[in-house]
Amino acid sequence: MKIIISPAKKMNVVSDSPDIQGMPVFLTQTKEILRWLQSKSYAELKQIWGCSDKIAEQNFDRLKHMNLQNQLTPAVLSYEGIAYQYMAPAVFEDRQFDYVQEHLRILSAFYGVLKPMDGVTPYRLEMKAKASIAGHKDLYDLWGSGLYKEVRDDSGIIINLASKEYAACIEKYLTKQDTYITCIFGERSGNKIVTKGTYAKMARGEMVRFMAENQIENPEEIKDFDRLGYIYRKDLSSETRYVFERQNR
Repeated sequence: MKIIISPAKKMNVVSDSPDIQGMPVFLTQTKEILRWLQSKSYAELKQIWGCSDKIAEQNFDRLKHMNLQNQLTPAVLSYEGIAYQYMAPAVFEDRQFDYVQEHLRILSAFYGVLKPMDGVTPYRLEMKAKASIAGHKDLYDLWGSGLYKEVRDDSGIIINLASKEYAACIEKYLTKQDTYITCIFGERSGNKIVTKGTYAKMARGEMVRFMAENQIENPEEIKDFDRLGYIYRKDLSSETRYVFERQNR
């Protein structure tokens, strides 16, 4: 069983983090993407990134000095977005680190697929960015089926905790032999269950923590998730969609 999750835009170098346990599997492609990014002007990169001057300046400077081999931080500790704050890997016990290292895969526009303890350096690049590299029309085309093949294991079970932007890298290549389950985190609005971005990100991170703490190997056990006010809604769920509704308190 594998769990997929999105990266975060905000990243940092953690100087006192545990040692990395490996390097990203698609480092050759990452180097190609890096060369393409470094060939762009500040104005071009700011447009690709779609960010403020402050963030663009920080990342432009990072690109100029980027080293993919040194001063690396384990990926799961480098990302600082909301999902990772609620996952809280910095306070994982050894068995929780072991669990996520085996089961969790972080999808990345820059690195492709990351194991939690792979060494990374801060970057900025989203999967939907307008990046035509080496004859590919965009990053989805560049990565092709590679991310799906890397994520899938012999069980064929994939638990999707990623955003639509990143899940699309996997969903296009699914086969009938796969068991692909998307977790939906929402709340009631009238007669509908709607997803709100921030709460969903919190829940995705909390779900990874829940699975790691309980060493979950069977998707059925995911239905017991009851953190942050969420409960599993059997009546709204299916074999491929597990719906969790946040209760108003």
